[in-house]
Amino acid sequence: MKSRLIRLILGIVSLAAAIILERTENTGFMPLAFYIISFLIIGGDVIFRALKNIVRGNIFDENFLMSLATSGAFAIGENLEAVGVMLFYQIGEYFQDKAVDKSKESITSLMDIRPDYANLIKGSEIEKTAPDTVNTGDLILVKPGEKIPLDGIIIEGKSMLDTSALTGESVPRNAKVSDTVLSGCVNQTGVLKIKVTKSFGESTVSKIINLVENSAGKKAKTENFITSFARYYTPVVVMLAVLLAVLPPLFFGGVFSDWLRRSLVFLIISCPCALVLSIPMGFFAGIGRAAKSGILVKGGNYLEAFNNLEIAVFDKTGTLTKGVFKVTDILPAQGFSYSELLELAAAAESYSNHPIALSVMKAYRKEADKSKISDYTEISGCGISVKKDGKIILVGNDKLMVQNNIPFSAVYKNTGTIIYIAVDGIFAGCILISDEVKPDSKDAVFALKSKGVQKTIMLTGDNPEIAETIASELGIDEVYAGLLPQEKVEKVESFNAQKSKKGKLAFIGDGINDAPVLALADIGIAMGGLGSDAAIEAADVVLMTDELSKLPEVLDIAKFTKKIVWQNIIFALGIKTAFLALGAFGIAGMWEAIFADVGVALLAVLNAMRIFWRKKD
Repeated sequence: MKSRLIRLILGIVSLAAAIILERTENTGFMPLAFYIISFLIIGGDVIFRALKNIVRGNIFDENFLMSLATSGAFAIGENLEAVGVMLFYQIGEYFQDKAVDKSKESITSLMDIRPDYANLIKGSEIEKTAPDTVNTGDLILVKPGEKIPLDGIIIEGKSMLDTSALTGESVPRNAKVSDTVLSGCVNQTGVLKIKVTKSFGESTVSKIINLVENSAGKKAKTENFITSFARYYTPVVVMLAVLLAVLPPLFFGGVFSDWLRRSLVFLIISCPCALVLSIPMGFFAGIGRAAKSGILVKGGNYLEAFNNLEIAVFDKTGTLTKGVFKVTDILPAQGFSYSELLELAAAAESYSNHPIALSVMKAYRKEADKSKISDYTEISGCGISVKKDGKIILVGNDKLMVQNNIPFSAVYKNTGTIIYIAVDGIFAGCILISDEVKPDSKDAVFALKSKGVQKTIMLTGDNPEIAETIASELGIDEVYAGLLPQEKVEKVESFNAQKSKKGKLAFIGDGINDAPVLALADIGIAMGGLGSDAAIEAADVVLMTDELSKLPEVLDIAKFTKKIVWQNIIFALGIKTAFLALGAFGIAGMWEAIFADVGVALLAVLNAMRIFWRKKD
């Protein structure tokens, strides 16, 4: 950009010298020489690109049109206008490219998460090395202020992590021993020793960089339309310019040079820069705006598809719910208290690593006194038996109670997992353990419906009664439960047949078994935090924060992007059509032609940048 600016300044100085010499007597061919020098300094690269493209067979582009029009102006003696047109064209291109570069810098800064090095622990020494040389199972040290270079598990230390580059969230989160950490986060406070669980190529940071780098590769239909339109549009306007220069003088009289001048103006106006550049720029800005909020969209076609979203299909566990078990209710039998029941359950579950056991221990909030616990026995498919203080404690499902002839009462209506507790053959009560619904799930479903989504559906392998309860709570229209992975695929295929011709179906999931359905859907949306690698790989859109509230947001971004893109199309075509007519009738000159070309392109690019600057509703 600096060299272009220097070249423009030198060109302007040469042009000024040409104008001064032209107004000075007895300067001979010097003014023309300085005009040509100025023209070559300012527009030499345009002419070179035009010639290179002609050799390659790509004749009809803006470089060809500008070279032809300005060379023609020289031919009819309009030297000042020839250089002036090229100068203002290049100034417009300079500011246009500055706007594009600014947007790229903004988006690149969002994704500036590639780590430069890793502190590899080798015995008692620390070696600074490239992240891609670190292996799974190696230990690395991350100091305050450094980026976490690879995915792993903290084995020593605690800290606050800045996850904004991954999730778009500005609030740091706590990280402690046994927590999983993702590459790309910035360690803020403490020193962390991390055991690497994924190689650099498989790490979160590597996958995000890959997604962003490739996101422009999949063009939206609007982009494809404009590219095809420009391919046919350019040769048509060149032919019209030739006819405009030749036919009127032959059939209607007039000076040939006047009509040639009009045809050259016609050519300059006809440059399709505004259309060819500003449309993909709109989608580029839309993808960047989504990335700023922690939503990674893999291409403009997927962003555009949100505008026609009709059916949203959700997985349950880890998508609508947290995928984490939690004690949600405790119901002691007569003669037992809440604390006694929870203590009995914790004693039995203290040796287990099952998610249900962990949820009981979390609710207990204390360490069980294992010195008082003996005869730990797991009863397959039923539960656990232990002895504490000489008493036999049974903790498990209803089958365990039945096997031991213990009368019990089933008080819950299939809203979660129920564990029953008995002491020395006496029923002590039961505990309800549920997978919590995400706090934003209900609002997200409601917002999608308010924004035009016609049907919401839940697909899950879970118990039908539990699925129905959650669906009713969230306002989901249809529920299909107890499904195997292949049955989910069959269901989505049947839903695809229910769409309108332009309608789109989105599937939102997070598990490995969701990957085939994510690939089948028009828009596959995966959870980036808890989601499996297979799901993220198969998806078209990744929600890095695992928040469903991002869905209405990306829908708004998609609609705003479409609005801006069509504003640019209508604006560019409208202005060009008007100025083409004015140029043909000799009303618009070279300077007006420059506005119709470069000015319109620059305004369209700046309009597209509004997407990136747009604030969340």
